[in-house]
Amino acid sequence: MAMSEPDRPHLPPLLRGRAVTGDVMRAAARAGAAGEDPGLICHELRPDRLRAAMLLAPEPPLGEALTVVLALANGFADAFGVLSPSEIAFQLNWPAGFLVNGAACGGMRAMAPHADPAAGIDWLAVGIEVPIFAEADDEPGAAPDRTTLWDEGCADIDPMDLLEAWGRHGLVWINAWVDGERARIHRDWTGRAPGLGQDGTVQVAGATHRGHFVGMDAEGELILRQESGTRALPLTAMLETGP
Repeated sequence: MAMSEPDRPHLPPLLRGRAVTGDVMRAAARAGAAGEDPGLICHELRPDRLRAAMLLAPEPPLGEALTVVLALANGFADAFGVLSPSEIAFQLNWPAGFLVNGAACGGMRAMAPHADPAAGIDWLAVGIEVPIFAEADDEPGAAPDRTTLWDEGCADIDPMDLLEAWGRHGLVWINAWVDGERARIHRDWTGRAPGLGQDGTVQVAGATHRGHFVGMDAEGELILRQESGTRALPLTAMLETGP
């Protein structure tokens, strides 16, 4: 059954939407594995949560291609900034988290057919997940380090509007990525990351790392200084493989 016009996201010509139920990342990954053209955004718009995944077909090897996640994070930050009240602070937490007024509020995912950073890929799915308001069984204040758009005064943001804005602003940043504007992407992303240059803790791929966050290199690796020495946490640590 075709989507009714009010339920169809209005996206730039290079993008197209597809409503799905369940794991939007798997849906986008299966589309990529089946040979569908890039530009597809699989989405699930629920009253309490926005989930969406964009299908891409980057040319560089996986390790370099994954830096497009940083570009799409910038795109979401711009989209959120347009729709949210001016007093709301939006920041990025390495490798893929969103912070609203200092608390975790969703984030990004990435999925590819394999995890070899030196090998090429036929497709890459990059997704966002944003909680609009808490689920009914969540106790208020049970997780003070996490929040929702509702809790932060962003209840008027319509999930469809946020999806469409991510499509528009994300495409601008994808074009910058394709044009080789990696320094600009890096500068804007790091400018939105409050933890860089500070001591802290980061959790990625089920592991917890503590140390001084020196910065992020051109490949999206987090440079972490610990007592045992300096190490680089690769952006590929956030990667899922599928479909």
